[in-house]
Amino acid sequence: MTGPREENLGAARANSVPSVPFAARGGRPPVSSKVPATRSRIWLALAALLLSGCARKFEPPVHPLSLSAPANWAGGSAVSGTSIGHWWDYLEDPGLDSAIATALEHNQDLKAAAARLDAAQAEALIAGAAAHPNIDLNLASGRQRQNFVGFPIPGREGQVLSTTFNTAGVNLGLSWELDVWGRMRDGQAAALATTEARQAEVRAARLSLSGQVAKAWFAAREARRQAELARATLASYETSAGRVRERFQRGLRPSLDLRLALTEVDRARALVGQREAQLDAAVRQLEILLGDYPSGEYALASGLPSLPRYVPEGLPAELVHRRPDLLAGESAVLASDARLSQSRAALRPRISLTSSFGTASAQLRDLLNHNLLAWNFLSNLMQPIYNRGRLKASIEREEAVVREAVARYESAVLRAYGEVEITLAAERMLARQEAALEAATQHSLAAKNLAEDRYRKGLANIITVLTAQRAALDSESRWLTLRRLRLENRVNLHLALGGGFEEGSAAGPQPSSTVKDRKQEGDS
Repeated sequence: MTGPREENLGAARANSVPSVPFAARGGRPPVSSKVPATRSRIWLALAALLLSGCARKFEPPVHPLSLSAPANWAGGSAVSGTSIGHWWDYLEDPGLDSAIATALEHNQDLKAAAARLDAAQAEALIAGAAAHPNIDLNLASGRQRQNFVGFPIPGREGQVLSTTFNTAGVNLGLSWELDVWGRMRDGQAAALATTEARQAEVRAARLSLSGQVAKAWFAAREARRQAELARATLASYETSAGRVRERFQRGLRPSLDLRLALTEVDRARALVGQREAQLDAAVRQLEILLGDYPSGEYALASGLPSLPRYVPEGLPAELVHRRPDLLAGESAVLASDARLSQSRAALRPRISLTSSFGTASAQLRDLLNHNLLAWNFLSNLMQPIYNRGRLKASIEREEAVVREAVARYESAVLRAYGEVEITLAAERMLARQEAALEAATQHSLAAKNLAEDRYRKGLANIITVLTAQRAALDSESRWLTLRRLRLENRVNLHLALGGGFEEGSAAGPQPSSTVKDRKQEGDS
């Protein structure tokens, strides 16, 4: 089955092949030793059409890669995900869905990427037009005064005779370079491959933006919960300090207990200011990603969504068919191959046809008089002979560009595999850390309550109470941060694998060892 790239290139090649009427009918032009000049030129033009239609078609070469995909991921195992339209849907957070939709619609960086795609599509149209005839219509009109000096006319001695007249003309010109060696078709193939690369870059930009919004969303929600926790801790410290003050005033506790309690109140008040500043910065950053003015007024809930326990994945060999940045790199290799082929074709002769016909007259009504029609038909062949090695140096440059594009592609594939492996391995480690911190938080909260109760009964000192309170705050704060880190790691996994996941993705294509093999697998 032909893939999108081959369909585009095939369509471009089909559109660039002019039709040959007599060839389509299966007939041959009549042969005569007395063919008029006009008919001979017509047959010459038809032969040029046929010659151009038989031009070489661009075939991308095979680039062996030193890297091959393993059968399974080494960083961790996972299960297949559900078939969804957006990768973030399975988090079941309506606010996040709305935020990402807003960002995809209003973000200026994404609009810039879309504009680059529009420019690339226009360049592809320009490159395709070079293979077709160029027809120009020229309409001209003018008014001219002419002086006659030196003509002895009786009675007009010493005077300059002049005449004024109008001119008008119409001319239709045709020029066409025959693409016998496929040079212009190679240029069009390069332009189409560049367009595909820009399309993949737009998809990559959308994927990256959705990931950035999700991370900013989770960071803002964690910051809000951290601020709430800090304010609750301040209130708890103030309550404890009030109790210590009461006992101190009654002479039941020394001034040291009161000083230590007030110290923790001031530290908690400072922490509240720090958390509120972090919340303000996180909200403003989210607003920037959404394309809004960073006023810090965006309303969102506190807390973090629950993370699904399963980790969707795909086979390593599927990665190159999913990630838009790898698809863009593959298209860049194809564009480089086409430009190299175009440079090699520049060493061959260029054949061009030029024709024009029209008329000129001092009277507008004579412009349509066929008796005044004039025309010409020229053919031209140009073969580069000496240019101080410029064309060959151009070939060497394009060969180096191809090698660079292949190396960049293989490096991108290696980085992509590494990103997936790192996030899969981090998923297991972060899960263990979260479980430990969750248990530590429960123990620390129980210890805080017990210490406060023992202090009220006079069975514990203030140092024990303050230590337990700090431990409870630290454990809960670190647990919140780790939950957010797990969500961000899951976002990174989606970005590394190219977005969403489809159920039953385990039966993917086999690992490939060449750029061309990867392209053919994606097209099948």
